[in-house]
Amino acid sequence: MSIVGAIRLRARRRRAHLRAFVKRRELTPVVDRSPKIVPHAILLLSTVRNERVRLPFFLRYYRDLGVDHFLFVDNDSTDGTREYLAEQPDVSIWTTDASYKASHFGMDWLTHLQRRYCHGHWCLTVDVDEFLVYPFCETRPLRALTDWLDASAVRSFSAMLLDMYPKGPVQARPYHEGQNPFEIAQWFDSGNYTINRNFWNNNLWIQGGPRARMFFPDTPYSAPALNKIPLVNWDRSYAYVSSTHMLLPRGLNLVFDEWGGEKASGCLLHAKFLDTFAVKAAEEMTRGQHYANSQEYTAYQKALASQPDLWCKFSEKYINWRQLEILGLMSKGNWA
Repeated sequence: MSIVGAIRLRARRRRAHLRAFVKRRELTPVVDRSPKIVPHAILLLSTVRNERVRLPFFLRYYRDLGVDHFLFVDNDSTDGTREYLAEQPDVSIWTTDASYKASHFGMDWLTHLQRRYCHGHWCLTVDVDEFLVYPFCETRPLRALTDWLDASAVRSFSAMLLDMYPKGPVQARPYHEGQNPFEIAQWFDSGNYTINRNFWNNNLWIQGGPRARMFFPDTPYSAPALNKIPLVNWDRSYAYVSSTHMLLPRGLNLVFDEWGGEKASGCLLHAKFLDTFAVKAAEEMTRGQHYANSQEYTAYQKALASQPDLWCKFSEKYINWRQLEILGLMSKGNWA
């Protein structure tokens, strides 16, 4: 990269930090338990709005993996999300009624929390419908993964977003609070993905899966990106610059091996397609707070009117992480 290019990327990262510094004023603490964060604790950050029904399983899942403390930003929920999270002993929560879109879709708020609380910690940044699966996750806690990454001098860990869906119409089976969503959304696309390299940012760009074939059949390159880097050994000089799709400095995006081997990676099982999705899509269309004038939610709402079935004869039923490795959707690399 040229000197000019490096200067531009450094300036972009500084702008992200400056936005976070300004946007911190929009956050009001509800319950701040951050003094309980111990050295080397594994942290999780998320922005939420009206996700009360999803939270019990989400918290249980990540507690079982080994997350020590949760940092939430509540964007003006009206369904009890804020109150529920405030009662949890391992949660710190801030609230805001400011624009999600104007905060770079919540990332400015999270960048402030990352700079203030996450320096020196392994941090997961995920949505409440994203569930990390990594090599040996059934038998090894998240701490085993981060210890191995530390020993290997690896600072970031990638995970492909894998859209999960039920067999039959999305609205057909009701989801209940505390339920494992993958009792309903058991299926995924084993293929139908495109991968391109972004040389400017050193990251991979992945698209496809059921959202591309069902909601963007005529414009697949408008489908959402599926590449994410959710787990990072955080330093206050870092910044996400496009949701969790890529970071700066750009060396953190080198989560693939250029010399023919494979680096360890995981998947984020994406439990978006439950019966609650239609209501969520309608709400987000009304709010208009998402990327590109909410064109993604426009496509969702249009297709959902016909009660679509995302399942097809090529769908795979989820078993475990080893299945995903065999299919080439994740890798254990040289972690034995």
